[in-house]
Amino acid sequence: MSIAAKDVKALREKTGVGVLDCKKALEETKGDMDKAVVLLREQGLADAKKRANRETRNGRLELYSHGDGRVGVMVEVNCETDFVARTDGFREFAHEIALQIAASAPQWVHEEDVPEEVIKAEREIAHKRALGEGKPEKVIDRIIEGRLTKFLDETCLMRQEYIRDDSKTVTDLLNNVIVSTGENVTLRRFKRWEIGEELA
Repeated sequence: MSIAAKDVKALREKTGVGVLDCKKALEETKGDMDKAVVLLREQGLADAKKRANRETRNGRLELYSHGDGRVGVMVEVNCETDFVARTDGFREFAHEIALQIAASAPQWVHEEDVPEEVIKAEREIAHKRALGEGKPEKVIDRIIEGRLTKFLDETCLMRQEYIRDDSKTVTDLLNNVIVSTGENVTLRRFKRWEIGEELA
């Protein structure tokens, strides 16, 4: 089957994947654009998992000031090569992550970063709240897990909904960059400051 160049271009714009991979995906799906997008995402996520152990010693520090200097963010985003670190797509990704942090004020990058005592305290709060609301004992454990999940979704950067598209998480955004760059990309650390906040 012959694939039109305009279809390859459209698929590339939708996914950020290379021309040859887009052409191959369209050939495999007999020109079905939606199926080709799904196929590329599946392949990309599989490739992303393979890259997860590769070292990321290059990257950039993105600095962002919001609200006329009322909120400041610094985030370190890493990749494998200096070449990728200098691309517009990588810079744009780092900027989007800084915007996300400014808007959504996460406390940790990953769920694994949350201290055990914080998890324990959140469980206790959820338990007391459920009892105070008169919930039946048999559903309290489910309620606690649901509230803990919500807490982690709100406070862990990688689990947050992307501010520009709530059908995606920050993890989805990261995976898209891994697919489009062909490199392992990691969010190492961030710091967010806000005028008037209490000093630790």
